[in-house]
Amino acid sequence: MKRLTLALAALLASHAHAAITVQDDDGNMVTLQKPALRVIAMAPHVTEMVYAAGGADRIIAAVDYSDFPEAAKRLPRVGSNRQIDMERVASLKPDLIVVWMHGSSERQIEQIRALGIPMYHSEPKKLDDIASNLVRIGKLMGTEAVADAAAADFRKRLGALAAQYAHRPPVRTFYQVWDKPLYTLNGGHIVSDALRICGGVNIYAHMKVTAPVVNVEAVLQEDPEALISSGEISAEEGGVAIWKPYTMLTAVKRNNLFRINGNLLNRAGPRMVAGTALMCESLELARQRRKTP
Repeated sequence: MKRLTLALAALLASHAHAAITVQDDDGNMVTLQKPALRVIAMAPHVTEMVYAAGGADRIIAAVDYSDFPEAAKRLPRVGSNRQIDMERVASLKPDLIVVWMHGSSERQIEQIRALGIPMYHSEPKKLDDIASNLVRIGKLMGTEAVADAAAADFRKRLGALAAQYAHRPPVRTFYQVWDKPLYTLNGGHIVSDALRICGGVNIYAHMKVTAPVVNVEAVLQEDPEALISSGEISAEEGGVAIWKPYTMLTAVKRNNLFRINGNLLNRAGPRMVAGTALMCESLELARQRRKTP
């Protein structure tokens, strides 16, 4: 009996310290010998993801603009999307760093990799990838119960939106990230997946560059039925005011100039389902205005 008890104890101990392995969004296998207790988030959407996955007591630092949830504002900063303070990162002794690949991040990520700290790359391309990221990050932190519940809730809300707007007439849409210069997003960006669920058609889905710069004349030629701006809310009318003089534009004629908080759409985190709901409501309003004389 004593031998059996010792054997069971050894088995339980081995499971308690079993390595944790997940695949990140770059296809790399990330392995930890035990759940991460000191996590650094290298993008605002990552910060939101870590909190939602149950990591409130595990996240120890973040980058600039990590302002949600409220507690994130009080986290130590290790830099921005332009420059990371590697000495600061190393001094915090993280056991997991969650990164995001963007235009100027390749050199920074190589520097992080040189530190020998386990690194998970979060790059959701579709809305459902957000739920998958929640599950995998939760597994790495040992917070599966919270993370799995958050992922299930996200998928439930997303499924409800997809069902509600399935088979709705398409709405040709211009998505404006910024107005100076005039930035938009192509079909490979996660925002285009949100548009698709709402029945929207991204007029610049065909562009090869993820975030191309376009000009006013090109947008006028495309003549979108709706225009959605995700610029700063503090800016005049969220950046849509630049279009009002172009009264020949269908979106202007029908008053389909919509503004949505960019933090709800341009950050590929859990709040994106709320941003998608607002986008769907805007495009449904554009459909209704087709019937207005």
